[in-house]
Amino acid sequence: MTDITALLPHQGTARMIERVLSWDLEQIRVATSRHRAPDNPLRRDGRLAAIHLAEFAAQAMAIHGGLRNAAEGRAPQPALLVSVRDVETACDYIDDLPGEIEIAARALLVNPANWQYSFSATHAGVTIATGRVAAMAQELARDPSRNPG
Repeated sequence: MTDITALLPHQGTARMIERVLSWDLEQIRVATSRHRAPDNPLRRDGRLAAIHLAEFAAQAMAIHGGLRNAAEGRAPQPALLVSVRDVETACDYIDDLPGEIEIAARALLVNPANWQYSFSATHAGVTIATGRVAAMAQELARDPSRNPG
């Protein structure tokens, strides 16, 4: 089992991903039951909307980036989520789904400044959400003039 604690800035109740199922340089599969947690900070009026699976996917992307960096002997690189696109959900809420949700995220674009991933979320073998998430290196998000590309 991969220790993801150092790979995410999210700690405590803000961390949506609990474990890595598998990964390689192109993709990652993670699992979580944090959608059922009553203290999940994304809940509103006691419910957790399926659209929040985009945040779960963004955290999977961050974990994957940290694992890739570690494999290359580099530290995790702080980044900011800058885009969520083409999200489609098959249900309105996910807080009442029993068991785990699995997120599969595949790298579409990876360079030192930007990352873009497609994702799918499944529950009990059924796809409940798909979409794309993108992030930018934190220092570039603050000062775009530093972008090398």
